Order: sequence, then C-alpha cells, then structure tokens
Amino acid sequence: MMKYEDILRVNKGDFRMKKGLILEGGAMRGMFTAGILDVFMKNGITFDGIAAVSAGAAFGCNYKSGQAGRALRYNIKYCRDPRYCSFRSLIKTGNIFGADFCYRLIPEKLDIFDTKAYNENPMEFHVVCTDLETGKAVYRNCQRAEDDYIEWIRASASMPMVSRPVKVGGYTLLDGGIADSIPLKYFESIGYNKNVVILTRHNGYEKKKNRMMPFLRARFREYPNFVEALAKRHIIYNETLKYISEKEKSGEILVIRPGDPLDIGRIEHHPEKLYKIYSIGKQTAEKQLDGIKAFLEG
Repeated sequence: MMKYEDILRVNKGDFRMKKGLILEGGAMRGMFTAGILDVFMKNGITFDGIAAVSAGAAFGCNYKSGQAGRALRYNIKYCRDPRYCSFRSLIKTGNIFGADFCYRLIPEKLDIFDTKAYNENPMEFHVVCTDLETGKAVYRNCQRAEDDYIEWIRASASMPMVSRPVKVGGYTLLDGGIADSIPLKYFESIGYNKNVVILTRHNGYEKKKNRMMPFLRARFREYPNFVEALAKRHIIYNETLKYISEKEKSGEILVIRPGDPLDIGRIEHHPEKLYKIYSIGKQTAEKQLDGIKAFLEG
C-alpha cells in the first residue's frame, strides 16, 4: 500500500509508454463505466494499469478478469434483492450494500468472478481508499485476486454514513472518492504517461459543498482529519476537473464522459434504469472508438 506523497518521483530518462485507465466512482453512475469497459473488451483495447475509485473499482475489476457483461448482469438481477442493497441491510448490518452478499456470495457462488483470468492478466489494478485517521488517500495495487484484495475494493466503495469503515492493511478505510476521486495525478506520478480518464459526470459539472456536513461532523467527530477531507472534497474535486480539462485540451490525455447528466440515483432498484445508463456508456464508447484507438496507438 502506498500514499501519494510517498511515491512522487520524476521518471527521468524513462521513455517507455505506459498506458493507464482512470475510473471515477459515482455509485450507480458506474453503470456508464461498465458499458464503456465492455466495448473495450469487445474491441481488444487494453492498458498497462488501472486506477479505480469506488464503483469504478467494484465494476472495473471485471475488465481485468475479462468478464464482459458481468457488472450489468448481476446488478440487474439483484438490484431489488434486499440482501444486495436496501435500508433493511443498512439497519441490520450497518452497510446499505450488503458486504457478505455483494463481496462474497455473488462473486463466489451466484455470478462467479474469474480469479484465474484476473491473476493471469498482467495489468495492474490500483484501488483508491481514504484513511479515516489521516484523511488522505491510500493506494493499493491489487494486481492479484488473493489475500485481502476484495476488502480493498469494498473499502474503496464504502460510502460514509451508509457503510461501516473497513479495516484492512493496518488502516481504517472508507470511500476513496473522499480523498482522490479521479486519481490521474497519482498515476502520472508512478510513470503512466498515456492516460484515458472515464468520468461519470458530464462536461461543465461542478461539485457543491456537501449539505450533509453537520451530520458527517457528528458521525466522524473522532476522525478530525477525515472530517476535514469531507469538508474540502468539493474544492479538491473541482480543482482536479480543472487539471483534467487542461490536460485534455493539450491532448495529453483522453477523457470519456457522458454528454448529459446521468439520470440515476446512487442507489437504484429499477433494472431498466441500470440498463439505460449502461447503454449510454456503451454508445458513448462506440462513437469515440476510432479516437480512442488513435490516441492509444499514437
């Protein structure tokens, strides 16, 4: 596990092209990303590494395992199952997305995750989480599906107020999007110099101050650094969007985003809405396919 400030370095003299894919989170907006990734798989588009946050990590792992359609399939099948996502689960377990059902029963028995294919794929898979003690991002390269990799993915996707903190690797963690929603700078810092960024917000989006801050301050009062990170999240996020915009205009990165706001909640129990957002992602990638290939080959 690595912290951003510990791994900054200048790669002087290293001209090897490293292709990176950065996946923003956004709960069920992640179905947009799932549609794009399925187009990538169908067309043989690959990367040297992925940096994924929250839903980007939970759905993006299927890209590394080569399981096109899996994220759509199990979300549609189980979106109305209270074990998957419900306030009943929140009251009963402290997690609105049932930890045992989502991260154990589904991948191990109901819709089996291909750990063999995941492990055989040399692509790196960096997961971003937020440390409650420091309020800073923690990065973990879950290149192999072994040991506690699933806990890192679960931690990255665990939203404050509706999830219990996840203890793994000596840290107490929650949603990676709190500290680093779009980890482009992190990937650049470790040598990725040809990056595609998938956003789940439309162009022109600006994050506002969290109206839940009074409740968040009370809930996490024993973690003042985490509270500060929550309070500053909109500022950091908007600064990151500005950085991405500048890189995009200069042609240094390629950005894929929805053309309009995605009409879906963070929690979604309607299969038709999940399929609609997935289809928007798929259509977006298909329209940009030639440009994506040209960028990666250039």
